Amino acid sequence: MEWKKDQKIRVEITDIGAEGEGIGKQDGFPFFIKDAVIGDVVEAKIMKSKKNYAYARLEKVVIPSPFRVQPLCRYHKQCGGCQIQAMDYARQLKFKQEKVRDHLLRIGGFPAEEIDRIMEPIVGMENPFHYRNKALYPVGKDKEGNPIAGFYVGRTHSIIANTECFLGRKENKEILDTILAYMKEFHVEPYDETSGLGLVRHILIRNSFSRGEIMVCLVLNYEGKKPEALPHQDILLERLANIKNMTSVSVNINTEKTNVILGKEVHTIWGKNTIRDSIRVRNMETPDMEFTGQELEFEISPLSFYQVNPLQTEKLYSLALQYAGLTGKETVWDLYCGIGTISLFMATRARQVYGVEIIPQAIEDARKNAAKNHISNAEFFTGKAEEILPRFYENGEDFSDLQTKSGCDMRHPDVIVVDPPRKGCDEKCLSVMLKMAPSRIVYVSCDSATLARDLRILREGGYELKRVRPVDQFGMTVHIEVACLLETPANYEF
Repeated sequence: MEWKKDQKIRVEITDIGAEGEGIGKQDGFPFFIKDAVIGDVVEAKIMKSKKNYAYARLEKVVIPSPFRVQPLCRYHKQCGGCQIQAMDYARQLKFKQEKVRDHLLRIGGFPAEEIDRIMEPIVGMENPFHYRNKALYPVGKDKEGNPIAGFYVGRTHSIIANTECFLGRKENKEILDTILAYMKEFHVEPYDETSGLGLVRHILIRNSFSRGEIMVCLVLNYEGKKPEALPHQDILLERLANIKNMTSVSVNINTEKTNVILGKEVHTIWGKNTIRDSIRVRNMETPDMEFTGQELEFEISPLSFYQVNPLQTEKLYSLALQYAGLTGKETVWDLYCGIGTISLFMATRARQVYGVEIIPQAIEDARKNAAKNHISNAEFFTGKAEEILPRFYENGEDFSDLQTKSGCDMRHPDVIVVDPPRKGCDEKCLSVMLKMAPSRIVYVSCDSATLARDLRILREGGYELKRVRPVDQFGMTVHIEVACLLETPANYEF
């Protein structure tokens, strides 16, 4: 049957798409319908029809899903940041578990009985709201010319005026309201993307869950004397300083006409340059995932990469540590290491850890964090994993001094940990990993589709998938993190 634009359909929603759209089928033909949730029976109008699928607009929920709930945020449909907030949280977790399993089956090619044997229950959140420790708010004007901050309407650069996001910390609202009131009072202009004029582009807020510290960074379109970029700056600083737990206020300079939010230049104008946060090691084998007593502290600047959900990060990284099976004798490579969070977790139980990350600032932060935590058995290298790893494997003699110092075989580590971006691992990186032949590979992923693709390559290279466990880092969204353990079969020869 040929489906045409403006045609009306009635379907039951049975799945969720990559962007949070409900998916329903008629005669096997899939329709993607925004704002529909699993279990809904809906009427919709076809907006765009392709050969193998179509997009339709929700017209009416005929029979509400038993999993449909009333969202906390009245803007959830427009914003797009909480694509599945209208679905019960328990059902969200089930959907994410099924999503990972489906990708391993379809893309990874793993047998269903194998996946069902090794896949462990998803690690959910105690409270799936107010979990983000970082928020970036674009700044603009409303129709009356008043400054506003909020979030972009999905797929646009139109700003929804909203200072109360239910994923961010509750104190963010007071901070935003304070800055917007100051801007209105002193006629401080928000940035205009079309003209390139205006001063304030974005407001970045970072929160430390463990310490309660708060950092505010205003992203400015400014080319003058940087520390005094804001008019009547002393008044704004006095007001922000009166907010409980305010620790750092800075400005970030970005004068480029670009979608990149943060520039490279940062100036602290009040308080400290960084805030501190701690991540605790948990025992993931216990029912309550209890704390082991080990704790790592991190210094966070406006430009630092740091996981946005610290409570779930403790569980995810503790799971990776558990899967690594360290006894104090192992050499570990940590690829795509960021500011060294996983590396330092591993260093608490490994003989030696080597971290690799392409971003120089992240490596600088990793070294500082190692020193701050009195960890001396972690070395960090700047570069692409697919370029650094072959240098060590193929030209190991170039690093003989480093190997002599540590007493470790860098070419044949016991464990390799990878935590790549959404695109997954580079094929060259996977190839060298297979040549290095570690006993265990721990793969942490933020995209289960590319994870499944890479696991297939590693399995073809001789590894067995032993454990898989999703961790919900991003409640109310379709995103999911996964930790996996791969091992070499007994007596396998590479």
